[in-house]
Amino acid sequence: MEMVSARLNRLIRFLQEELTLPANAIKLAVRECEQSSNVLPIVLWQYGLVTIEQLERIFDWLEIA
Repeated sequence: MEMVSARLNRLIRFLQEELTLPANAIKLAVRECEQSSNVLPIVLWQYGLVTIEQLERIFDWLEIA
């Protein structure tokens, strides 16, 4: 999985460690938003890979990251 930025790497680590998302779910979302990593949380939610509560946690994390 190619990572574009340190922030994206930290976000992926958060998704894996805090939300325990499977690697294949994260890969799918990253592939879908190669142009802009800012939409990664939305893609995860659109595909049903995170709940709305998890999406809120992701946005909270992004605010302080």
